[in-house]
Amino acid sequence: MQEILIQRAKKGDAEAFAQLFSQFEIDLYKMAYVYVGNEVDALDVVQEVAYRSFKYIHSLQSSFHIKTWLIRIAINCATDLLKKRGQFLPYEMEELEQGEEPHEELPQKWVMEDIITRLSKEEKDVILLRFYNDYTLLQVSQALQLKLGTTKTILYRALKKLKQALEQEG
Repeated sequence: MQEILIQRAKKGDAEAFAQLFSQFEIDLYKMAYVYVGNEVDALDVVQEVAYRSFKYIHSLQSSFHIKTWLIRIAINCATDLLKKRGQFLPYEMEELEQGEEPHEELPQKWVMEDIITRLSKEEKDVILLRFYNDYTLLQVSQALQLKLGTTKTILYRALKKLKQALEQEG
């Protein structure tokens, strides 16, 4: 059924594309929200993903990779939105002043989300795809167009950083 929707969408069938896109909309929203940090911007990102993916669906090489392709577009759209608004990705901001205690009263979930924002873009992409979207390492490497070995290296480096940051947070 999905293959049929993709073929129809490639021929310009907007209804088929809408049915197809709706299958992935929640996952795309979650990914966008993690990047942009608020509901309004995340919805804007999903809308932009819908536009770009409909416009370029003809370039989709394999229907097996539709979700990966859409997630990649979502990451690019989220990054573009932040840059366009003059915002920096959290890992690009300067570190907090020494001695400041930013997490004294915050729930553990918020602390973890803050720690993830300290990763580089490539590390964050790998962690989010691997653990938030349950991608295999092979799927992560395909989504990010990286070699499998490179993906593993990035993952292990990111996990080491996360472990160190969590230990520092207590």
